[in-house]
Amino acid sequence: MFAVELGDGAQLRPLEPRHADEFLRHMDRGREFIGRFIGLADAVSDPASSRAFLRSYAEKAMADSGRIYGIWLDGTLVGGVLFRTMDVEQGTAEAGCWLEPAAVGRGLITRAARRIIDWVIDERDIHRVEWLVSSGNTPSIAVARRLGMQRDGVLRGARLHRGQRADLEVWSILAPEWRAARVLPPTSG
Repeated sequence: MFAVELGDGAQLRPLEPRHADEFLRHMDRGREFIGRFIGLADAVSDPASSRAFLRSYAEKAMADSGRIYGIWLDGTLVGGVLFRTMDVEQGTAEAGCWLEPAAVGRGLITRAARRIIDWVIDERDIHRVEWLVSSGNTPSIAVARRLGMQRDGVLRGARLHRGQRADLEVWSILAPEWRAARVLPPTSG
């Protein structure tokens, strides 16, 4: 197992099925906050669904079609980043994130996302990394901007979440853009 230091007492580590109980406790602490824009909080609601969710990502990792990483702050799981999808043959991946309220405002998601995007571009030769986000999720849109992503467009009414339709923004960065941005000083966050 590996751990990547994110600074300020935070670490990025693979989130594995053995973390199911801890993952569920984390979801319980942040369920309403996390669930405002993404379905993860509704999908992980009991021990069985927590194990199944993490098992599905272990299977994706084995198939090289996705990854999931937890963010631990002072030893407590507080959020995560993932590649919801990865298509190595086509050179595309969709990144995403979540965070519980206690960890907001520390730049953890931006730092963690930078690490996984570095990995997927450098090690897996992914050409395009996408970030799909509800138009109302301004913190996640701010992360996409800090990562240097461009807004490709808006899929109107594309997401049904908790009985409500929402527009879905598609943000992306291409490998040459990502590599060029690494020679510049990083933005804060």
